[in-house]
Amino acid sequence: MQSSREIKIGAILSYIIIVVNMLIGVLYTPILTAKLGQTEYGLYSLVTSIISYLTILDFGFGNAIIIYTTRYRNKNEKDKEQKLHGMFLIIYTIIGIIAGIIGAILWLNVDKLFGNTMSADELSKAKILMAILTFNLVVTFPLSIFSSIITSYEKFVFSKVLNLARIILNPIVMLILLNFGIKSVGLVILVTVLNITTLILNYIYCKTKLKIKLKFGKIDFKLLKEIMAYSVWIFLNSIMDKINWSLDQFVLGIYSGSVAVAIYSVASQLNQMYINFSSAISGVLLPRITKMENDNASDEEFTDIFIKTGRIQYIVMALIMSGFVLFGKEFINIMWVGSEYAESYIIACILMLPSTIPLIQNVGLNILQAKNKYKFRVIVLMIFAVVNVCISIILAKKYGGVGAALGTAISTILGQVIFMNIFYQKKIGINIIKFWKNILTMSIPMIFVIILAIILKTIVPINSVIVLVAQIVLYTLIYCLIVYRFSINEYEKQLILKPINKIIRRKQNA
Repeated sequence: MQSSREIKIGAILSYIIIVVNMLIGVLYTPILTAKLGQTEYGLYSLVTSIISYLTILDFGFGNAIIIYTTRYRNKNEKDKEQKLHGMFLIIYTIIGIIAGIIGAILWLNVDKLFGNTMSADELSKAKILMAILTFNLVVTFPLSIFSSIITSYEKFVFSKVLNLARIILNPIVMLILLNFGIKSVGLVILVTVLNITTLILNYIYCKTKLKIKLKFGKIDFKLLKEIMAYSVWIFLNSIMDKINWSLDQFVLGIYSGSVAVAIYSVASQLNQMYINFSSAISGVLLPRITKMENDNASDEEFTDIFIKTGRIQYIVMALIMSGFVLFGKEFINIMWVGSEYAESYIIACILMLPSTIPLIQNVGLNILQAKNKYKFRVIVLMIFAVVNVCISIILAKKYGGVGAALGTAISTILGQVIFMNIFYQKKIGINIIKFWKNILTMSIPMIFVIILAIILKTIVPINSVIVLVAQIVLYTLIYCLIVYRFSINEYEKQLILKPINKIIRRKQNA
């Protein structure tokens, strides 16, 4: 009962964290860019993105700790659990040292990497930022084991509340520091302090509340080999994600400078919000789909859940995507970070448009996991990630941030759209043709609403925040009415009406 309560509250807190992150991104980013200036914001974004690459050294072990801890707990094998935790503390300490060495190598080569596009002052500041963030990572790796243990014990409320507190506290303290004239160096020190504080609190919770003990001895290489067979695919997938969504800033730092990185970072942040919103909608279906596979569900049943989920996601994602294409330029220029980031609109559109398709099909990833077909996807998309690197470097040299984004978009279309749709149809048994017939039928009324919005923008040009907000609200209302009337089916209408009817009944009974 307690576990069920933890899961429910943890799920609610997960959605709250996503919403809070988005709100902070929208409200805090313009202040940060204005206080730091375009050059220093670009420098800050570049260094943080470079150091974030080192997080892939986790090798997917975090998930493995959760799975194996849960397994040992269910079997009441305390000794094995304690040895597992001791083994991983040693492994993560070694990984932390390796991350420190790689960070030191990067620190020594800052001049060589960015000397052609940055001033001496920028290079000096980049070294300080890199040194602090490398230290942060060295400490994070060994202590991160305790957050995985908390998750495996299903203590979601503590971990989510702590994470939420850090998310809220971070921008508040940063704003105070920015007002005192403290810039990027002070900010990364704050990030480091808050992160280490969180990790220490996780350790204290494990020690005092969960009574966690660690046993040290020889590393069980047989167990480690078994764990790595599972973790390697998570590791490869994390590499692919880093290449697809983070490498462009590194490339721009080498060939275009910190201003180009700043512009791209704003677009990348918008794209990440878009991705997170999709993940929030579909992140709870793996247990159900795994049960379907265990019960030998037919291809038609998998197709039905693929289409049903895809349609619901498309309703939401199409509103966000079409709204951004229509109003994103004015939102960035007038309401958010200012006209010096105008190119961020084009870059964000290039990144977001092709990613819409894999985002409305991401229930397919659950199906691949349930059918044990995930490995092949990772291998193939790793190949397309390499293609992304090659194309992005070529185009970034000539077209800057737009070129780097085009490389990512081309790779996404080839790998996650064309290849994966063929793979779903031919190898997994999903009726993709039926899926696209559903999506295209739904899109016709949406296109009508978009045309109306374009006409309205022509008649009433957007030249102020009030006009922008009014048109966004009006577009959203018309979109919802038209889609409800002409695009969605009875099942989808009930998803909307049931919660409303419950609220009405409660008020009538009160």
